[in-house]
Amino acid sequence: MAGARMQDIADEAGINKALLHYYFRSKEKLFETIFSETGQRFIPEVNKLINSDLPLFEKIEGFCQKYIEMGLENPYLPLFVINEANKQDHDFVNKIWGSQKPDVGKLIEQIEFEVKAGNIKSVSAAQLLMNIMSLCVFPFLGKPIWQMLTGMDDLQFRHLIELRKKEVSKFIIDSIRK
Repeated sequence: MAGARMQDIADEAGINKALLHYYFRSKEKLFETIFSETGQRFIPEVNKLINSDLPLFEKIEGFCQKYIEMGLENPYLPLFVINEANKQDHDFVNKIWGSQKPDVGKLIEQIEFEVKAGNIKSVSAAQLLMNIMSLCVFPFLGKPIWQMLTGMDDLQFRHLIELRKKEVSKFIIDSIRK
């Protein structure tokens, strides 16, 4: 957000800067609106999934699928959110989530139940969730480095990420399956 100018945004949108200011008043309000709307599409789906009665492995598959699809639709979102969250602490994240903060409590209970029941390997629910998020998010954060190292173009990278929708969940599930 720091590097974007309202004039550049207006030019990219094909409108004049005065109109952009009229509707959004400031760059901060514009970004807040964009990311709140993005969050309002994504977070309810994730909450519905993680609070459902689906088996744990289906939840992992669904989360990976949804998160990576969101990243493909909004490839700069993960980096932007991480940068802004680090600058603004909880304020920015709370603005994006509003009252829809993901509720991982039921998912944590489900993981702990599956461990105690002996259905999956002993694993910390927090570590498992962090691994899932990391494997879904990092490719979008590390894209420029990956492309530089491998020589992949954007189309090749997108294909790799499409494959990742299934690969990440398979990797996670295989790591905890007994």
